[in-house]
Amino acid sequence: MTSWARFTNSKNSVPSTLYAGAVESLAKRRLILVTGNSHPELAQNIAKQLGMDLTEANVREFANGEIHCRFDESIRGAHVFIIQTHSSPVNTAVMEQLIMIDAAKRASAKSITAVIPNYGYARQDRKSAGREPITAKLIADMLQTAGANRVLSVDFHSGQIQGFFDIPVDHLVAAPVLEDYLKANADPRELVVVAPDAGRVKVAERYAQHLGCDLALVHKTRPRGSANVAEARHIVGDVNGRHCVLIDDMIDTAGTIVAGCDLLKAHGAEEIWVMATHAVFSPPAVDRLFNAPVSRVIVTDTLPLGPEKRFEKLEILSVATLVANAISAIFEDSSVSEIFGGENLL
Repeated sequence: MTSWARFTNSKNSVPSTLYAGAVESLAKRRLILVTGNSHPELAQNIAKQLGMDLTEANVREFANGEIHCRFDESIRGAHVFIIQTHSSPVNTAVMEQLIMIDAAKRASAKSITAVIPNYGYARQDRKSAGREPITAKLIADMLQTAGANRVLSVDFHSGQIQGFFDIPVDHLVAAPVLEDYLKANADPRELVVVAPDAGRVKVAERYAQHLGCDLALVHKTRPRGSANVAEARHIVGDVNGRHCVLIDDMIDTAGTIVAGCDLLKAHGAEEIWVMATHAVFSPPAVDRLFNAPVSRVIVTDTLPLGPEKRFEKLEILSVATLVANAISAIFEDSSVSEIFGGENLL
């Protein structure tokens, strides 16, 4: 029974004049989409899915590098969604979003949602050694201080990032997009979903269950105190003669993924695909992936990929529909989790 039906059937039903007022207020709600300079193409695709135009934020830099913005139209009383993926240069992308949020708050927006397809500094989510920052928490604090009322992001590096916020967080997963690709292009009977490390086993297991295929794990170690260095040591599971798909949340320098691919090949894998949500592709990622024993590299468009980051094996899938559906659900006060059948948790 809907909330309206419950009111109607109640002995103390609400007068019809209040119904009219409620409907009128809903009709007057305004959805505003704005974007910074980090990934305008994705923002335009999201707006297209929603059947609307982006509001110009006029983000520009002064001669000394300071950032300024001013919205083209009044956003007073509007529900504003500020789309900004934290791509390179990450610090500029973060500052642009913070400044746009502050501008929206001072322009009397009704609510402000920070839409962050790729959340910056996500890997610095804990102290792995003494005297280190937890920068993922710092980003959360800055977003809230700037005036964000809600955050929407895709495939956090770890689930604990959601706990860094004191405001609602809607966590989206790219799994539906990647799974649809696998269903259309691979035979589940020959497929083995491979987790690149122990931290991704739960996610890989979910893929395997949805696809009805087998699961394997790359056991890796990372030298203490080092960054972007990983050593793949063992394969847990049968991959001999199988079609293996390594699935990770991000590919940065591709050291972890390529080490896993080499190990899979050594254990007799017949074909290897690599899948990831966030294609950071810091050098020498492109060279590593191009020369790795991989048939396809499938990523999403949460980050912009210029010509220098594209190569023959690369395929790019869009998350615009997923993000647009989530924005629509938030605006209409309906469930975001229902889009993913409740499986949008890490």
